[in-house]
Amino acid sequence: MLMSILMVVAATMRLWSLVGAQPLCRARKVRTGKVFNGGHQVQGDVLYFPSTMTCLIKHPCEKTTALYLGRQVFFTRDNFESSLLPLTIPTPMMVGQPEVTSAHFAGSRLLLVVSQKVYMYDYNADLWNTSEGIQHPVSHISGDNCCFAGNTFCLEISNSVFAYLHGEQISQANIYVSNNGGFSFQKFTYERQATLVGSLGGIFFLHSLSQVGLLVVNNRKGMFAYSDHPLTRSLGLAFDYNETLQALIPPGQRGLLILWSQNSLLSSLSAGQIVDTIQVQKGGQTLHPSIFGANVTVHNIAVYENGLAVLTREDHLYYGRLGIPSGSSSIIKIELMYGAFKGKMYTLDMNSQLEVTAIMIPRPGASLIPQVMVSNPYSLGLKTSIYEFDNTYAGNVLYRLDIRLKQQHHWGWFDPNFTSSIKRPTLSTLTVDVANKEISCMDLQPLTALISIGCDQEKKIIVQNKISACSSGVLDPRVLQDNYTYVIEKGSYNRGPGEEAATEDLLVSYPFKDLGCPGLVYYETPWKPVIELWQGEEFKALVEAEFVLREVHGLSTFSYALTAEAAGCSSQPQNWSSVLLSAHEAGQATWSRENYVSCHSPSSNNPLRWPDVQYQILGGRTDNRIIFKQWNGIYIFHLSVLDPYYSYCHLETTFSIYVYGAYPLSLFAPGVTIVLLVASMLLAVWLAHMIPRLLCTAGGHKIREAYRGLCRRCSSLCHCCRGLRC
Repeated sequence: MLMSILMVVAATMRLWSLVGAQPLCRARKVRTGKVFNGGHQVQGDVLYFPSTMTCLIKHPCEKTTALYLGRQVFFTRDNFESSLLPLTIPTPMMVGQPEVTSAHFAGSRLLLVVSQKVYMYDYNADLWNTSEGIQHPVSHISGDNCCFAGNTFCLEISNSVFAYLHGEQISQANIYVSNNGGFSFQKFTYERQATLVGSLGGIFFLHSLSQVGLLVVNNRKGMFAYSDHPLTRSLGLAFDYNETLQALIPPGQRGLLILWSQNSLLSSLSAGQIVDTIQVQKGGQTLHPSIFGANVTVHNIAVYENGLAVLTREDHLYYGRLGIPSGSSSIIKIELMYGAFKGKMYTLDMNSQLEVTAIMIPRPGASLIPQVMVSNPYSLGLKTSIYEFDNTYAGNVLYRLDIRLKQQHHWGWFDPNFTSSIKRPTLSTLTVDVANKEISCMDLQPLTALISIGCDQEKKIIVQNKISACSSGVLDPRVLQDNYTYVIEKGSYNRGPGEEAATEDLLVSYPFKDLGCPGLVYYETPWKPVIELWQGEEFKALVEAEFVLREVHGLSTFSYALTAEAAGCSSQPQNWSSVLLSAHEAGQATWSRENYVSCHSPSSNNPLRWPDVQYQILGGRTDNRIIFKQWNGIYIFHLSVLDPYYSYCHLETTFSIYVYGAYPLSLFAPGVTIVLLVASMLLAVWLAHMIPRLLCTAGGHKIREAYRGLCRRCSSLCHCCRGLRC
């Protein structure tokens, strides 16, 4: 009965404050599915919940999936509409009593803390596993779920889980985190953990603020500490913490947080920055400043996106709306609020803007007071405008609310110390509501949308190839498609810094299916690729951001036009050698926006010691270009955008070019060739002058006679040969 009531209430009640209490005076019998016979035996160890209170945990995305914790534990996939056997864990997995102290849904898996260890139940495959990596006792797990299927950022939210021991001293607490839905955990260290005084009341992913929050309990006061700028500078406001509080994060990433115990009920609209006691109201009057003053004992609570239900041991039911507080007690006769963005998830990449619209009809005679909020104002800013848009047939005014959203950094309104780091992807929830909403049979739900401030997965880059080697007749596409291979001489490529020089030629197979026909580049022309930014099938802009190239096979027959000094570097620039040498694993280094450090900012730790070194970064503020050496052939380049302020995406691509026009290298150095040529010319002039003079001397006469004799002998030999042929 309790479970049925909680599920029904969680789906229907919509008042913020706890407004009214109704006695539970009715009982209803529900027919379930098949009934098990008395001889049916369960397999494994039967799980149980040691608390005097029962607990119902509903999956926020799979609406008919839930877990009931009581003297026995029951798991359902159909909202308890069929009979169930108690949930059991395979006996070989257990050590100690099968006591459940915490449970959490992580995507399609159920995580349970049983006897201070974490176990994972994949209910789709009906498989149990023990989570790996946890070396200390834990009592609780916490996490959140995002219900937008197919979104990578949303999947990361559902897969992020904490495990910890409740009540442990924070400075020495062993906290574990999992990024794969509970399969494995690793130690998590909060940056200021050693300086915090008090016990650990919980640790939570507060995705609405893109923060990790630690609940610090000290001297009967609780407050939240946060993991990232700008909230790391201070703790949240303190609130009374007189007994152990359970924490609930309602679904939707709206920044809502519910803390409760048998005698306390608190809430936060700001992910713990401000925690208020929930009052008991009736109409427009406050009956009690807290649930404690109502002389009731909380037995259980249930929450969903916009509502809260509280069941007490005195058989009373309180219900409330998770939104803007109600004010007056008038009844709503007509009104409407609609927005196409409701329930959707949007991605806002760096330097992008999002515009959404809501349509509103206020009730007759009432002033419209819309409220537009973002859960993470440190990251996401907004501008709004409202105006009369149209009229209904009944004569009511339609108002249009336009909302423009972009990163707080780009509005330029706030001090930089207020905003969060622009390099870090964040999350925020947009909520549009109406102030002073009342109870009515047509209750207006707030319009909410999830805004992922991060990589837009539809973005991609393409290197322009307007003049290809095939269209110019330099290469034959039919030959390239027929498993074309080419040779890179051993002196033309290297294996990377610290590697031995190549001792043999490299045979390369050209991937025509992936790269198509190479672009055409003349070797004497300083060259830089032209990069296009596309969103899906739509061209957006040419990329002017900084980027790097790396020849896939190690070809080194090119250089860069600029040196570090010519590029205007104030500190020593990065290059491929330094990036590869700093890699944790050989061959696994990437040079991307994550590890890029600009040389245009002075650095005392990395001064400009070698100004003549080649500057290997293209684009951005410099006009650096590639200079090809005297080598004709195919280059396959991997291109990666470095600028951390251009996009949150790892914009990268692979393309090919064919360099032509280089003459074969001479056998001699150019200086030697010039010397030999000049010497030959001088010798020819000298001989032209000296030979006529020598022929007039006695020695010259002998040379002429010897030459005539040689000619006569050759002539006789030729006559003899002709006679033999005849």
